[in-house]
Amino acid sequence: MNASAVGTEVLFAKENISELKFPKNDVLLNESDRIERQKRVSRAMTLGNTSKSKVKIVFEDAEGIKTVETTIWGVTDNNVILKRTTIIPINRIHQIKFY
Repeated sequence: MNASAVGTEVLFAKENISELKFPKNDVLLNESDRIERQKRVSRAMTLGNTSKSKVKIVFEDAEGIKTVETTIWGVTDNNVILKRTTIIPINRIHQIKFY
């Protein structure tokens, strides 16, 4: 695994995301937090497509919380699409941080 600890989060290489296992449940319990997450996902995709801006995505797989710094190129109803068709389920994203 290509990861290094950053505080309590693990900085993870986007090339290895396809190897991760994602549970089905949502990591956010509050509906208003889910709405805010969706807005941030859409904004991150727009910034990625217009200015190739990277974001920091804090997400959780079956093993714990991880962070990836990347560009979001696309969004479906259930997933964010990173380069090389790598996906992260939206319901597993805790936070999107803009630089």
